[in-house]
Formats: sequence, structure tokens, C-alpha cells
Amino acid sequence: MKHISPNIIRQLFVLLLILLMGALIFQETLPYLSGVLGAITIYVILRKPMKKLVEKGWYPNLAALFLMFLSFLCIMIPLVGLGLMMGSKIQYAVDNSQKVINAIKDQIAKVESYFNINTTSEIDTGAITSWLSDELQNFAGGTFNMVISVTLMYFLLFFMLTNRKKLKDALFAYIPIKDENLKTISKETSANVKANALGIPLVAIGQGLVGLIGFLIFGVSDPFFWAAIVTVGSMIPFVGSALGTLPVFLLALSNGDSFQAWGILIYGVVAIGATDNVFRLYILKRLDDVHPLITLLGVLVGVPLFGFIGLIFGPLLVSLFLIVIRIYKNQYGEAQEKTSNHTSIE
Repeated sequence: MKHISPNIIRQLFVLLLILLMGALIFQETLPYLSGVLGAITIYVILRKPMKKLVEKGWYPNLAALFLMFLSFLCIMIPLVGLGLMMGSKIQYAVDNSQKVINAIKDQIAKVESYFNINTTSEIDTGAITSWLSDELQNFAGGTFNMVISVTLMYFLLFFMLTNRKKLKDALFAYIPIKDENLKTISKETSANVKANALGIPLVAIGQGLVGLIGFLIFGVSDPFFWAAIVTVGSMIPFVGSALGTLPVFLLALSNGDSFQAWGILIYGVVAIGATDNVFRLYILKRLDDVHPLITLLGVLVGVPLFGFIGLIFGPLLVSLFLIVIRIYKNQYGEAQEKTSNHTSIE
């Protein structure tokens, strides 16, 4: 009868204890995970500027505070402002969604009249509007927890910037992965962070500004709101700026303003569409082009977890997950393959 080695039992016990404690810690910190991801994101962006400032003679604490202040002005204020604006415009969005749905019904009814059919009567606009209202509340609900997450983020970021060497040594000491694989994680994480936290928002903001110009030219009511919708839509693959331009087109068409309707539609396809291609060519290609499916999956995962800010952190989380899987395959898959090959040769 075979007996299990006491060393194996002890090892399994320690691993089980690590898993249970890790799961407990993760469960309790999950509401603030966006703050942790935010700290990692901004640390990757500010790591080189921090190093340069310290080399120039700046005190580490002063350099960290200065860079954190700049990041707050350039990154957090636009993002938080956009999120808060979306939250404050929920009722406006719901009211306009009702108008958009009615406009869609009117257009479908015109088409149906040619074929003597009637399906629009089956569309329950009230139920659609109610569902959309709930989804918008959930989408914007994360913005009210931003204060805690941002506070945690900058608290972590300060210690990450001022203790860079200790942080690196701790990662190499505690994470049970080979040093070369940790270096791979660092490089790929930096590339993904820059693409998700810089590239995608920059493209979205660029499209939003171009959309705002068009809305102002054609006299659309509340152009800043619709420009924000274009910005958000640009972050979602296979949706894009049409999230903002199509509703405006339908509303203008239902109000009988054909010039405004077709003007916005053509402007959206030509001007905003061209801007999207140019920005992606010159921004994302210079950073690291994230696959649209990763971005889409990240949005589906990130928005329920983090609210509005999940548009950025969701794709980042999925990218990190795929990097860890690839590292596991490289570290343990190759070792197992070598062992099996060695056994077969014998």
C-alpha cells in the first residue's frame, strides 16, 4: 500500500491555506480593484519620468507628488468628469432613448406600409426604456464609488513610485515565476497598459472632439452630451461612434429636419470615420494594437465590475489574464514537454 509523503501533505496544506486566504483577501478588495488597476496603470506610465526626475536631483517624494498631480490633471479629471457627466445625464439619456425608439418605430412603419405588414405594434417601448434606464443606472453607479477608488489608487501609486526598487525585489521574491518570465510579463504589461490607458482613450477623445464640431455645425441640441456618447461608443468595438451619430440622425429625421439628419449621418461616416482610421494608425500602431475581441470582452467584463471606468480597466484585466496564461504555458508547458520527450527517448 502506497503512502503519501508527509512533505507533499504539508505542501498541499500550505497551498490550500494560500488559496483560501488569497480568495478571502480578493473577495474583500474586489470593490476597490479598479483603484489597484489604476495604480498599476499610472505607475507604468510614470515610471520612466519618475526615474528621469530622480536622476536630475529631485527628491523621490517631491517627484512622485509632482507626477501624481500632473496625472490627476491630465488623466483623472477628464475621465472622472466624463463619468460624472454621464451619470448626471441619465434622465436626459432615458428621455432621448424613448424618442429614438419611437423614431425607429416610425421608420420601420414606413417600410412596412409598402409590404402591408405590421410588426411595430409588438414593440414595447416602455419595457425597452425601463431596461435601458436600469442599465444606465448600473453603468453610472460605479462613478459614485470613484472617490474611494481614486484615493486608494493614489495612496498605492505614491508608494510604488517612491519604492520602485523594493517593489521590483518583492515581485521577484514572492511571485513563483521564473525571472525571465517576470521580465516578459513586465514588458507585455507595459505595452498593454499604454495601449489601453493611453491609446484607446486618446482615439475616443479625438473622435468625440470631431463629433462635437459636427454637432455644433449642424445645430444639434445638447452637443456636448452627444459628443460624450460618441467618445464612449468609440471605446466599444463594433459599435463605435455610431452610438452617438445614429440616434441624432433618427431624432432629426423624426422631427422633420432632413438637412440636419442627413448632414450628421454623412459627417459621422466620412469625418468621424476617417478620424478613427487616422488616429488608430498614428496612435495605436505606435503603442500596441489591442485586438478588438479582447477590447469587447474587456468592456463586457469591466463595465459590470467597475462601472464607467471599466471601459479602460476591463480590456486591461483581460490582457493581463492572457499574459498570465501565456507565461504558465511557457514555464510549465515546456517543462512538461521536455519531460515527456525525455521519457519517450528512454
